[in-house]
Amino acid sequence: MTIREGKKEDLPRALELIKELADYEKAPDEVTNTVEQMEKDGFGDNPIYGIFVAENDNQEIVGIAIYYYRYSTWKGKRIYLEDIVVTESERGKGTGKLLFDRIIQQGKKTECSGMVWQVLDWNEPAINFYKKYYSATLDGEWINCSISFSEIS
Repeated sequence: MTIREGKKEDLPRALELIKELADYEKAPDEVTNTVEQMEKDGFGDNPIYGIFVAENDNQEIVGIAIYYYRYSTWKGKRIYLEDIVVTESERGKGTGKLLFDRIIQQGKKTECSGMVWQVLDWNEPAINFYKKYYSATLDGEWINCSISFSEIS
């Protein structure tokens, strides 16, 4: 398994994996992103996210990790893990751990104070993964909030 920085050419496969995750999370209709938007946002003049891909021995992309930076008034610069996705047939083989470790490495390299991410409360495999490998703190106290600007006039 090889973990490398993603390229524009990887985006169609990355979007397929994102849609696979949406299916798994029971929200297939929620993905409105496009390859074109991902290219603009990640590979334009002012990239707002980074991506790592996991390739198997046949150089097929079987996983991705997407991250960006955020600022915490309490902790300073943090790396935010938006998503790790490993295609279903490759789960349980260590690919997710390799991607997660690469995000940690990126955070340390860019002088972040730590990493944050979200996990659905019913996603037991992911929760167990984070607890097993990293002794992660899972805080059920905060409520996630969002607004879709397309719904505001």
